Amino acid sequence: DDDYPAVSNLDGDLLDALRNAANDSGIRFEVSSGWRSDAYQRQVFEQAVAKYGTEAGAARWAARPGTSVHEHGEAVDISNPAATAWLSRHGDSYGLCQIYANEPWHYELRPDAEDDGCPDVYADASHDPRMQ
Repeated sequence: DDDYPAVSNLDGDLLDALRNAANDSGIRFEVSSGWRSDAYQRQVFEQAVAKYGTEAGAARWAARPGTSVHEHGEAVDISNPAATAWLSRHGDSYGLCQIYANEPWHYELRPDAEDDGCPDVYADASHDPRMQ
């Protein structure tokens, strides 16, 4: 829904890939989180610290502000389990890849995946060098 900044501020190629995959799958793709402002990412991380007790524990589930690909519109979290199950089987055909083993809802665009398949997943966000 383009009326929401979390969707309208997504990278155009990512949004096109999501729309194509959703149309071809016949499944409703529900974006529970897409683009995030720095302030919202800060809130997400602070909530994770409160939940997991430390910044290191929180970093397994949420990126520190300034490091999240959500802040650049380059990631989406999909809330519909049928859509994430479909993406886990077919997403590479659209360049859509799960990035973290502990987050089956988090997808990013990897255009090379259409030919080469998705890259290996990180155990969690704390293992992603972009989050350092």
